[in-house]
Amino acid sequence: MSPQPSSVTALSAPGKVLLTGGYLVLDRAYTGTVFALDARIHVVVQQLRRGHRRGPSGTNAEAQAAVSEADTEAAKPEGEEQEAEHTVVVRSPQFVNAVWEYGVQRCENGGGVKVIQKGNGPRNPFVETSLSYALTYISYVADSKDFGSLSVTILADNDYYSETKTSKGDAQGRAGRFVNFGVPLFEAHKTGLGSSAALVTALVSSLVIHRTMQADDLGAGRDKLHNLAQAAHCAAQGKVGSGFDVAAAVYGSCLYKRFSPAILESVGDVGTAGFDERLFAIVEDVDPKHPWDTECVDFGMQLPRGMQMVLCDVECGSQTPSMVKKVLQWRNENRKEADVLWASLQNNNERLRQELKRLAQHPDANADNEFSEIATLIQRTRHLIRTMTRQTGVPIEPSVQTELLDSLTEIDGVIGGVVPGAGGYDAIVLLIRDDPSVITRLNERFANYQSAVEDDFGGKIGKVRLLGVRHGSEGVKNEMLDQYAGWV
Repeated sequence: MSPQPSSVTALSAPGKVLLTGGYLVLDRAYTGTVFALDARIHVVVQQLRRGHRRGPSGTNAEAQAAVSEADTEAAKPEGEEQEAEHTVVVRSPQFVNAVWEYGVQRCENGGGVKVIQKGNGPRNPFVETSLSYALTYISYVADSKDFGSLSVTILADNDYYSETKTSKGDAQGRAGRFVNFGVPLFEAHKTGLGSSAALVTALVSSLVIHRTMQADDLGAGRDKLHNLAQAAHCAAQGKVGSGFDVAAAVYGSCLYKRFSPAILESVGDVGTAGFDERLFAIVEDVDPKHPWDTECVDFGMQLPRGMQMVLCDVECGSQTPSMVKKVLQWRNENRKEADVLWASLQNNNERLRQELKRLAQHPDANADNEFSEIATLIQRTRHLIRTMTRQTGVPIEPSVQTELLDSLTEIDGVIGGVVPGAGGYDAIVLLIRDDPSVITRLNERFANYQSAVEDDFGGKIGKVRLLGVRHGSEGVKNEMLDQYAGWV
């Protein structure tokens, strides 16, 4: 018998920065250094109507009070025919009209559990797929079709999205950690911190913990949650990605080597015969044909003492999937040239990781706080990335980003910076001396910054601003409910 859930479960998962390894991390022959951030996506799962099972353990007055009267009324059946129907209502209250309601449908022939969106509103494939995958796994391990009805609230720390007129001053008196962006979700501009991976990880983890585990089991179940989140995230984005963003969301900062794509290619789609059994085998890692071969080391990797990581939003954004496709096509057509470049990047990236690790473990080795070797290695990485940009014709470090990074690197206390991950026009990452005066100098530069170059790919940088996000090495974790007052 699985543990009985409490009325409310709250978890969060972090965003990420792929400091080194962009494009390389798509190939198992190479690695990426990924840092988890302190900006997190939060998911709160509330039990609205219970299925036919024993009562919950751990229910308390605080949890019961968190279930609003309106939600309870919304979940009540309207007639005898609907009494057995279970629904999942998902809300993202920081955005306008961001509400999705799903019916829960059990598929025949072991096809798993599929959620069906009600109404004609815009779909959210990451939410929809995460629900289907999580409920399929829960149903299989709990041997139950009876989920009850659930309310799910999703909240994002502010730095996942660029500022809007509303978000600059949320006067609604709600918890300060979250703001009302005042726009529909599809109009919100992401800053490139890995919101979809953090969302999927937090959502599937909170549902699994809510229905099959105790909150204290999170650590022991982390590998299973990783496998489930990878499967759901790849299905939602329509391809098997490298998975570094999900790994950071689950485990925190680490050196990452991707899993073999065949692991998830064998799962198939929700609704196909035997899907629930295949998904279970992948999550539990009991499929002898496709064992997980992800490699993550240096969990919880820290920055050296005296160093801090900051990100700068450029209010532009990138189309990562199309960029990746073009880079991979170029590599396939120019294998010899690409292998030389990939090997050079891997070698330099590994030197950079080892130097960061050495300084973190031996802080006295950097008594002058100069980080000169780190600065040199970052510049070498950027040189190689610009070579990749020219050869592939893809804006990995486009001219306007080169101009911005060069300008910021001139500032006293800035060690170096890169356009992380797939590159393009997402937020840039800087390593700086951990000194408030460096932040002051950066903000002074941003106040009147205007790009003076004509970009080689036609991109434009808008207002540049320093995000509040910083390095944070922790992965998915349980959260306290009081911080969500006014939102849940």
